[in-house]
Amino acid sequence: MIEDNETIEEFLAQHSADVEEAVRKAAAAEIMPRFRQLAEHEIDQKSGPHDLVTDADRLAEQFLTGALSTLLPGSVVVGEEAVHADPASYEAIRGDAPVWIIDPVDGTRQFVNGDTGFCTLVALARHGVLLASWTYAAARDQLATAVRGQGAYLDGVRLRSGAPEPGRDLEIATSHPDYTTEEQKRGLLGLWTDGIAPRSCGSAGLEYLAVARGELDATAFSWEAAWDHAAGILLVEEAGGAHLTRTGEPFRITGGNALPFTAARDAATARRVAGLLAGGV
Repeated sequence: MIEDNETIEEFLAQHSADVEEAVRKAAAAEIMPRFRQLAEHEIDQKSGPHDLVTDADRLAEQFLTGALSTLLPGSVVVGEEAVHADPASYEAIRGDAPVWIIDPVDGTRQFVNGDTGFCTLVALARHGVLLASWTYAAARDQLATAVRGQGAYLDGVRLRSGAPEPGRDLEIATSHPDYTTEEQKRGLLGLWTDGIAPRSCGSAGLEYLAVARGELDATAFSWEAAWDHAAGILLVEEAGGAHLTRTGEPFRITGGNALPFTAARDAATARRVAGLLAGGV
């Protein structure tokens, strides 16, 4: 429990392991027992056939909402499934209270298809500033963490994103065409040029992890739902990377961004990709 005189920084110093335990328990209790075992009645559509939700999403988010709210009294939760049920609850991300930002199963389509490319994303923020994040790929037993000013780690090993090799095409994961409008597709057209190798993204959280590990040069995304980006943005930052919107400003989890935006291995790559995105609009 956080005490009245504790700061958020003190809370993280004392309770980051408790958050990690909650994330692992949510996956063990609600996600992994359903992996490759989903019944038809456990899968629903939200906005369309590509926008899926499962019992694992709903129940894992409920588990995490209870556990994290208990760990940090006075905090609020902005979770993907809760916001789908009550869109007004998204406003809490702009409030004064510490906010947990949760995507219980990022990459639900992969999860439904029995692919291991999904993860659970949790970030802690206040006043629009990202303070800590947890990215847990349960099917791969990988946990990436970041605390502002203290670096990014994968299974306890420090992550350093580095810089792309000079002269090599930049590999960029972009918004998947199944989830983008025609206008959003046009916003990405600047990436179809010499020296750039764009491909459709999978789980956003795992793409951010790939950038933080130096395995992917950048992302370029057309939407700003905080649960997809918050954990990964901090992970990339703390690994040495950078993020910019097409107008050259850092991405804000509170919204109002000029889209598309990029997160990249280093500041120079972020500027290069942001410039291409600006040209594609």
